[in-house]
This record gives sequence, C-alpha cells and structure tokens, in this order.
Amino acid sequence: MQTVNIHEAKTHLSRLVDEAAKGNVFIIAKAGKPMVKVLPLSGEEPDTTKKLGFMLGEIAVPDDFDSLGTKEITDLFEGKSS
Repeated sequence: MQTVNIHEAKTHLSRLVDEAAKGNVFIIAKAGKPMVKVLPLSGEEPDTTKKLGFMLGEIAVPDDFDSLGTKEITDLFEGKSS
C-alpha cells in the first residue's frame, strides 16, 4: 500500500483519486505519521475484526479440557520432576 505525504497528495490529488478509484488504496501521512486511508467507495475493505465462533464445527474440545495436565502441573508445583 502506497503512502504519500500531505504535500505530495495536494500536488497530485487528481491522479491519486483516479488511482484510488481503480482500487489502489493509499495512505496520506503528515510528518511521517499516517493520518488517513483513501479507498474507493465501491471497494471498501472487508471487515477484518475477529468474531467469536468463527471456527464453529472445525475443532473439537475434549470434555476434560479443564483438567488436562493436572497431575503434571501439580508435580511441577511440588517440585517433582516427570
């Protein structure tokens, strides 16, 4: 993704907007700090937030999950080596 400083963006705004409309997203930075992202209205980026339950049906959690490794953990706390 291209990053342009604010001065360059003002100088080449028309060209940059045309590029963004074609799907070439870019960032405008001020003093090296990213300020805004320019992207086409029709091609908004998909929502990338993580959702609870996104792997539903793809993994199985054993019924004894809460107690897995209990003996080993207890032994470690008591200073016993396995």
